[in-house]
Amino acid sequence: MSQTLLPLPPSSYPAVKSRFSYLSLRCAIRVYWAILGAAALSAFTMPACPQSAEGTGTTVLTHVRLIDGTGRPPVENAILVIQGNRIAAIHRSAFSPPANAHVLDFHGDTVIPGLMNAHGHLALIEGGQNSPTAYTVPHVIEELRQYESYGVTTMLSLGLNRDLLYGIREQQHEGKLDGATVLTADRGMGVPNAAPGLPAAPDQLYRPVSAAEARTDVDAMAARHADFVKFWLDSVNRTKPEMKPEIYQAAIEEAHKNHLRIAAHIYYLADAKAAVKAGVDVLAHSVRDKPVDPELIALMKQRGVWYIPTFTVDESFYIYAEHPAFMQVDFFKASIPPGTLALLTSDAYIQKVKSDPQTAQHKADFQMDQQNLKTLFDAGVHIGLGTDSGAYAVRIPGFAEHRELENMVGAGLTPMQAIVCATSNNARLLGIQATRGTLLPGKRADLIVLAANPLDDITNTRHIVAIFHDGRQVKPRVPVVPAQ
Repeated sequence: MSQTLLPLPPSSYPAVKSRFSYLSLRCAIRVYWAILGAAALSAFTMPACPQSAEGTGTTVLTHVRLIDGTGRPPVENAILVIQGNRIAAIHRSAFSPPANAHVLDFHGDTVIPGLMNAHGHLALIEGGQNSPTAYTVPHVIEELRQYESYGVTTMLSLGLNRDLLYGIREQQHEGKLDGATVLTADRGMGVPNAAPGLPAAPDQLYRPVSAAEARTDVDAMAARHADFVKFWLDSVNRTKPEMKPEIYQAAIEEAHKNHLRIAAHIYYLADAKAAVKAGVDVLAHSVRDKPVDPELIALMKQRGVWYIPTFTVDESFYIYAEHPAFMQVDFFKASIPPGTLALLTSDAYIQKVKSDPQTAQHKADFQMDQQNLKTLFDAGVHIGLGTDSGAYAVRIPGFAEHRELENMVGAGLTPMQAIVCATSNNARLLGIQATRGTLLPGKRADLIVLAANPLDDITNTRHIVAIFHDGRQVKPRVPVVPAQ
């Protein structure tokens, strides 16, 4: 008789619901589509699939090493059963699959949960440059599909979103559209004539000038059923005004009044402390000006505040000029437009980075990123994974999340700890742990099959054999031949 881990017989599947309710939004979405033209979105709907969100097909993955995302030791020679879009059971030994099951033998390959990015952006780049006209339905869907093809099955677009994203999210919720499952922080709130310094369409960013206006902006985002709220608290290297405390305090209070979590873009230790004291839920970047101190650690632990390092932010300013080995492999090359790749490998670009007086500061910021992550992790602060991918052309959706895992390990985390941050930790940060983040019976079937064990070398997450998202098999951007 087979030995089963936490079995879930088909007759007792739980009707687990997402924390986000979309039913009340559907009428508004229909009106919105009518205004914009539903054809612009319906043209990108997903083709018929044997395992859609409502499907009942059975897929059995045999002979896999299972890393379930909880931090527990791997299960060797496991059998994972997918029923429709959920994991039905996990077996340790002999198992007779149903006669109509699709059986895939992976010959000892490793399975991990789909990666989650708790800080990304969508459709901000056009022709290799930031542009206020880049945020379109086709571009958003293209980037969600790129995330998915790299095994990033869920991402939070943390600000600078146009309202059209709600239609895309609804299509996904109904099982009609593929790509990484998207959550949205709506437009977010910046500072007039200051951070964020990105070009944005009028309906892409709020810049409140008073506490009352901040509350109105948050209420508008809540009315659209945002999943998160975000504000920029940053002086841009002390060259611009910061958001006034009364404005972000009002935003935090109003977000919590609407049962929404709120994240802060920060750089300085003092700002991190101020945001945490004001009640923020997530620090969306590293503290980079100095080492974190016992006061911040105590505040974050007491209030359960999350920390997202985003190593990619600082590293992306200089790393390509150093010709790292990863730039020579297809996993990276396939993630970036040829024109951008040509720019990053040009002598002119390399010389520009080397002569930039800010390059030394970016490198120092990265080193402080790593030191502070290790300090906070060891102290027991909640750590997630985010990359700021999509914010600039050099922060590349899909690839950045794998590089971030490598940098987390470089900071002193074990590969298992980094994987947990990118999966079950991020699911808790995003409030979707009931359905995603771990490979356990009843959870959504979001997983990656790897040709090599990432616990031996975290860069093995790049050797992707297969991807499953909501039980649907997805072609990897750079597929690897499975072990035999």
